Amino acid sequence: MQVKPQAELEQVIGYRFRNQALLTEALCHSSYANEKRTLQCNERLEFLGDSVLSVVVSNHLFRNCTDLPEGELTKIRASLVCEKSLFEWAKEIGLGEYLLLGHGEDQSGGRERPSILSDAFEAVIAAMFLDGGYEAVTPYILRFLPERFDRPSEAFHDYKTVLQEVIQQNPEEHVEYVLVGEEGPDHAKQFEMEVRLNSNVIGRGKGRSKKIAEQMAAKEALILMGEITG
Repeated sequence: MQVKPQAELEQVIGYRFRNQALLTEALCHSSYANEKRTLQCNERLEFLGDSVLSVVVSNHLFRNCTDLPEGELTKIRASLVCEKSLFEWAKEIGLGEYLLLGHGEDQSGGRERPSILSDAFEAVIAAMFLDGGYEAVTPYILRFLPERFDRPSEAFHDYKTVLQEVIQQNPEEHVEYVLVGEEGPDHAKQFEMEVRLNSNVIGRGKGRSKKIAEQMAAKEALILMGEITG
């Protein structure tokens, strides 16, 4: 496929790189580097990005979850700094469309492979950190985190999956999520999503990312359906 330009990704993430080579390296998979032999792959950046992500998330949890013990903080951090979360966040920004992949990796679905996308997401974090420091990378990371941690057992509950399981009891029913609004600058956007059952709105939600807004919409729908309590 035709790889999208880096400038477009910069608009999506809300950051303009002074050193464009850092972003290029972050997007360069080892398969591409091995074919072209002119670029450094993103593996070293991925190593650094993992540490930067952990520090930013840990600092945020420490400052915003003052009533939670160390054990709970560790569980929350682990649920965030993992391949599953990074894969979902990478999909939110369409990261796969910007990756530099070798021909074979591209043809075999590498742009949608969780390990490749999650590693690239961390590499972009490292590139942003090296280019602009913590001041640049912190707000970018925080946009993907849940807004509340006061109920950690529910903070990462997959309401969308629960709602889908409820709806699937009636095979003729159809659920879709629709973006109905967004506001704020690129680095601090708020999204509003509706969840619709057969075109009828059954829930609305807001969040710092589309995925969080979808989860909040699904939660509202489950509450209205009496499946969970608020």
